[in-house]
Amino acid sequence: MFQFNEEQIMIRDMIRKLGEERLAPMSDEIEETGEFPWEIVKLLGENGLLRVVLPEEYGGINANTTTLCLIMEELGKYSSPAASMMVGTEVVLDILRSRANEEQKKRFFSEIAKSNKLGAIAITEPNHGSNAANMQTKAVLDGDNYILNGSKCFITNGGVADYYVVFAHTGPKEGAKGISAFLVERGSPGFKIGKEEKKMGMKGCSMAELIFDDAQVSKDNLLMNEGDGWQILMEDGNMMRVWGTGTMALGLAQGALNKATEYAKERIQFGQPIARFQAIQFKLADMAMQIEAARSLIYRIAGMIDAGERNFKMIEAMVAMAKCYTSDVAMYVATEAVQIFGGYGYMREYPVERLMRDAKGAQIADGTNEIQRLIISRYILTS
Repeated sequence: MFQFNEEQIMIRDMIRKLGEERLAPMSDEIEETGEFPWEIVKLLGENGLLRVVLPEEYGGINANTTTLCLIMEELGKYSSPAASMMVGTEVVLDILRSRANEEQKKRFFSEIAKSNKLGAIAITEPNHGSNAANMQTKAVLDGDNYILNGSKCFITNGGVADYYVVFAHTGPKEGAKGISAFLVERGSPGFKIGKEEKKMGMKGCSMAELIFDDAQVSKDNLLMNEGDGWQILMEDGNMMRVWGTGTMALGLAQGALNKATEYAKERIQFGQPIARFQAIQFKLADMAMQIEAARSLIYRIAGMIDAGERNFKMIEAMVAMAKCYTSDVAMYVATEAVQIFGGYGYMREYPVERLMRDAKGAQIADGTNEIQRLIISRYILTS
């Protein structure tokens, strides 16, 4: 059994209340318009959720992995846009917390703490998704600035973020050893936002193209040293898969089970609630078992990370397990929820079809589940 401290329980209960009273009622309008919900940004900001990773002196709580998981699970139950904007923002803050130098922390954390700012991490390119080590975006030092050229695509929060951690090649070396990481601010010369993607699901979540056309980024915005980008991506960005996409998918699955259970108790067929039929009971039981297994995996890994587990290869494999398994569970549970709702489940009037479309995105984002299985099998075969 996982033990959460008093602060973590308080945060979880606060988000649950926000979800039930504020976030869930917004879902239908967001789904209908597809517009980015700035009111959710304001709501998260007012409750301090956009800066939980920040050190206390900058208004945060220096949230650990377990706390982030609790937050993301609750948001995932009620609002994919809220969970998505949190992932993009907190991963940037988490990278800055562990990789920025003191001058960078003071400069950016002071600015971030002033208002409700969003972040984004920019890795994927039109021709390089799973094969991220061979990304083509280049950064060349020219005096006091790096000049960036290239483009990124499918970037969560891409069209609405205020700051971005961008990965690019900085030298003649190709592959992972030549990648560096930069903090790029919105409005930097030569940096512009491209098209906003139209998606199957995750409506209201900004996913956009980023274009760098001789973009100027101060050399003071380089994180660590040239060539350290892959290390940052693997050791920090990789953790996003467990507390970000993985736990968001867990919350989505729990939300789908909750809705299917409520419906099964209320829907009358053949003179009784369909929850009394064994076929429905078995579906609910299988859904609940898989969710509990996913939850145990998520929080076990979170606890290991927070305890300082140093076996990176093992953690990398277990993070891949968590992301892959929970997103597969989310897809399974959401699909079964649609089936329990029957014909109504296929209609947009009911929320489970939306959850099913949102769950599909979790199987693809932050490394497809096929790539996660490669990471897992590589660890098994070489350990």
